[in-house]
Amino acid sequence: MARDVWDPMATPGHYISRIALGLARVGDARLRDLGFATAQLPVLTALKEGARLSQTELARWAKVEQPTMAQLLSRMERDGLIRREPDPADRRSSLISLTEETLAKLPAGRAILEQGNKDATRGMSADEVKTMIALLRRVLVNVEAMDG
Repeated sequence: MARDVWDPMATPGHYISRIALGLARVGDARLRDLGFATAQLPVLTALKEGARLSQTELARWAKVEQPTMAQLLSRMERDGLIRREPDPADRRSSLISLTEETLAKLPAGRAILEQGNKDATRGMSADEVKTMIALLRRVLVNVEAMDG
């Protein structure tokens, strides 16, 4: 009786996972001088235009649990990246926004991330990159549907 041999190296998930980990590692190293980390990107993105959101809204935006967001925001506040203000609509809550210094650093951070994406897709044509993005979007939709 023949046994099927599973080869994880022949699955998209293997490469998606390794790429995500690698991009996070490289991104963290490249962003370090600005005081940013890739784990902060959902918060930095959500608040980039001067928005003020609650921790609950940020957790929903980032698709993480409340305790995870609370820890991230505590570190970001400690590092001077965000500030908290009382929410006038809910005294038990606060609104989070980026500090002026953080807002000023965002363009440099964006440039670093754009260069990282260019480096990661080196040797690919613009059409190949567009095709890859379209395929990855479809995979993401499928994964999000699996996740409920």
